[in-house]
Amino acid sequence: MNSNRDHDYLLGLVHELCKLPHETDWVEFKVNYRDPHAIGKYISALANAAALHGKAHAYLLWGIENGTHVVAGTDFSPATAKKGNEPLETWLLRLLNPRIDFHFHEIMADGGRVVLLEIDRASRHPVAFESIEYIRVSSTTRKLKDYPEKERTLWRVFDQVNFEDGIAAERLRGEDVLLKLDYPAYFDLLNTPLPDGRAAILDALRHDRLIAPCEAGGFDITNLGAILFARNLGDFPGLKRKALRVVEYRGSGRLEASGEQEGKKGYAADFEGLIDYINARLPTHEVMGQAFRRTIPEFPESAVRELVANALIHQDFSVTGAGPMVEIFERRIEITNPGEPLVDTSRFLDNPPASRNETLTSLMRRFEICEERGSGIDKVVAEIERYQLPAPLFKTQPNFTRVVLFAHKALVDMDRIERVRACYLHACLKYVTRDFLTNTSLRERFGIRQNNKATVSRYIRETVDAGMIKAFDEHAGRKMMKYVPFWA
Repeated sequence: MNSNRDHDYLLGLVHELCKLPHETDWVEFKVNYRDPHAIGKYISALANAAALHGKAHAYLLWGIENGTHVVAGTDFSPATAKKGNEPLETWLLRLLNPRIDFHFHEIMADGGRVVLLEIDRASRHPVAFESIEYIRVSSTTRKLKDYPEKERTLWRVFDQVNFEDGIAAERLRGEDVLLKLDYPAYFDLLNTPLPDGRAAILDALRHDRLIAPCEAGGFDITNLGAILFARNLGDFPGLKRKALRVVEYRGSGRLEASGEQEGKKGYAADFEGLIDYINARLPTHEVMGQAFRRTIPEFPESAVRELVANALIHQDFSVTGAGPMVEIFERRIEITNPGEPLVDTSRFLDNPPASRNETLTSLMRRFEICEERGSGIDKVVAEIERYQLPAPLFKTQPNFTRVVLFAHKALVDMDRIERVRACYLHACLKYVTRDFLTNTSLRERFGIRQNNKATVSRYIRETVDAGMIKAFDEHAGRKMMKYVPFWA
C-alpha cells in the first residue's frame, strides 16, 4: 500500500466513502472512538471483509457521523495514541497475524479533521487479532469461527486471489491512464478499430480488466494492464523487476557477458519487438544451395517464440526480486521464469495446460501470442526434431523453471542421458498425436540410415532400461515393436 497519499487522493477517497448509503462490511465510521482492543478487532474484521467482497482495501474513518456520514471532526490522534507505554500503531501491528499493511492518514475535509485508517485486504490467510479471527456481519464485528459459511467462502477467495487483479497505479485521470498504457497496441492485437473517444477506449480497457474504477474517483491500472501494455514498466515500481531480460555471453559460461537488454514496455505491447531482438542474436549457420548460400538460424524461431511466451505467462509473480530471463550462449539458449511449474516437467506434452495467471494467459491467446490449446510445447519438440537438434531440457529449481535448447550436436557426441531424453520426448510427441515410437520413426528423428537399425534398437533399450518408455505390446514380434511413454 502506498503510505504517501497526497491530499487530493485522500480528500477524494473520504468523499467517495461518505457517499455510500450506509456502512458496509469493509467500511466503518466513527467520531472519537479510541479503544485499542476494539480498533484491533476492527482491523481484523475489515481486512477479512475486504477480501470476502473483492476490495483491495478496507477503511476505518474517525470524524464521520455514523448515520448521516456528515463530517463532524475528531480529536482522535493516532500519532499520540498509546496502549500502555507502547505507541498504538506498534501495538496493533504486533498483535495482528499475519502482519498486514495499514496506515493512518489525517486530513481536513469539509471543515473538520478526519482520520482515515487504510487497511490492506487479507490474503492467503484470515487476519487475526490477539490470535482470534474476526469478520463483519451486518455492520457488527464477530468472531469468524462462529460463521463457518463465511469462513469457507473466505478460504475459497484466498484460493482464487490472483496477481492480475492487483493494483499497479491508483486514482489516475482518464487521460493519464492513456498516457501510461499503450492502448493502440491493445486494439491492434485484437484487430479492432480504435474506438471514437476517450470514454469508449477506457470502457474497453475496463471490460478486459486492464483498468478498474477507483474508490477515490478516477481509475486504477491493474497489474494485468500494466504488465501487458505499460508504455514504460519503470512507471510501475512493483512491476519493474518483471521486465524480460536478455543476456548474451561469450562462450559457454556466465563469466563474460557481451550484451544485455531489458524490456521497457508491457509484454503484449512489445512482444514482437522482444522476439525480433532475441532472434537477431541467435547463432546461425550457412547452408549451400544449388546457386546460393542461405543463412538459417541455429534454433527454430517458432520454438524460441513459444518458450518465451510460456516463460512470461506461466511465471509466479509472487516470487519477488526476479523476472523472466533469456540467456544466449555460444551453443545453447536458457529461458528461465520465476516459479515452479504446476505440471510435472516430464508431462509437459500430454497434461492439460495449467497456469497461475489465467486472465493474462487468456488475453495472450486472444492476441495470438501463445498457443490456444496448450499445444505449444508439442510444437516446440516437433520443431526441435525437425531441425534434428538435441532434445530440450526442462528442469526446475527452487522457485524457478528453466528450459534449455541446445545447438546441433552429432549423434555420436551425445551421451546416454541426452539420447534417453530425446527418445522419451519423441515417444511423448508420437503418443499425443495417436502414434507410436518405432525403430523407423526414431531413425528419422535422428537422421540415421536404415542399415543402422541395430544402433537405434540400442538407443530404444537404453530408454526402456531407464524406465522412460515401455513396449505397447510386449508380445509383438521384434520388427513390429511399438513404444509409448512410461505413463501411457
